[in-house]
Amino acid sequence: MFNTKEKKRLGSRGFTLIELMVVIVILAAIAGIVGPRLFKNVGKAKASTAKTQMAQIEAALDSFRLDVGRYPTTSEGLASLEKSPGVQGWDGPYLKKAVPQDPWKRPYVYASPGQHGDYDISSYGMDGQPGGEGESADVTSWQ
Repeated sequence: MFNTKEKKRLGSRGFTLIELMVVIVILAAIAGIVGPRLFKNVGKAKASTAKTQMAQIEAALDSFRLDVGRYPTTSEGLASLEKSPGVQGWDGPYLKKAVPQDPWKRPYVYASPGQHGDYDISSYGMDGQPGGEGESADVTSWQ
């Protein structure tokens, strides 16, 4: 049927099933080692983003206070940075865009007067509940 030259040429055209399986196992091992390290940093990035957004909100709150003479009350909330709460001296909007949600797509928790200062801003992290550790830890304006 085939002579020796043709057999050698035909046999070297592709990979064997065993060679493919070895490559797949190696790739899976690499993904198992590298993957968790990459995803660990995602939580840190979200917490950092929340801190940055809180700093922008704090600057807007300070502008509100300069114009109105006080910080927005808890009932007025952060929405008063976008839309006038009907108080004299309001000269907003104080943010270029809408008040952002936290990186976990929830509204920031705002209280004024706060327990830790004139106001408190917090995000409850990934779990959306007060307290927690790791990615579920609260991100606050006073820490």
